[in-house]
Amino acid sequence: MDKKYRIIDFHTHPFFTDEHNICSHIAYCDMSAENTEKDLKTLGIEKICGSVIKRVDPVKDGTGFDAIKAQNDKALELRDFYKGFFVPGFHVHPDFVKESIAEIERMRAQGVKLIGELVPYCHGWANFADKRLWEILEVADHYKMIVDFHALGTEDMHNQMDQMVDRFKNIIFVGAHPSEGECLKHHFKRFESNPNYYIDLSGGGIFRHGMLRHAIDDYG
Repeated sequence: MDKKYRIIDFHTHPFFTDEHNICSHIAYCDMSAENTEKDLKTLGIEKICGSVIKRVDPVKDGTGFDAIKAQNDKALELRDFYKGFFVPGFHVHPDFVKESIAEIERMRAQGVKLIGELVPYCHGWANFADKRLWEILEVADHYKMIVDFHALGTEDMHNQMDQMVDRFKNIIFVGAHPSEGECLKHHFKRFESNPNYYIDLSGGGIFRHGMLRHAIDDYG
């Protein structure tokens, strides 16, 4: 391997137990916190980034922001467990503006500057153009944080993403798993007016064949 380049897997969701393992085929995979690091390093990956995810609806379930904060706490535990291998991301929630801002302050004090991957459907919200979310992002902008978000959705959701990325020109946004076809074209179009916008390359498969060559040739 050419050691001029470091391979960083930007989009991961590590876990200690199956409670936070979002794999759809857990029974057929030998997955653990220990062999995650071993397997990825075998592939040449030197570092990973991402959030811990558990499907909850803190408003509907009545669990409140504590359910979100608990996932962030697990991310911090995994950071300590992996000793430099894992860069944690954390969750915020537009239904809990005050609590989310306090969480930004708490995580900043921990040296964490990555928000996300935000996966709205896992936490009971849906609108990237929600002004309550933008109030939270104002604080993220102030602290120069990076925001990684789930970037699949309907035409209307892509319009919301456009509004969010356009509104916060100083935040580095990363669109997670950009998919293919018309969805991928939304991301490419977003590049044209937003130098602060990036995509990761996760969510692969045969339909994504050629997407990297397309992105490099057209956008550098």
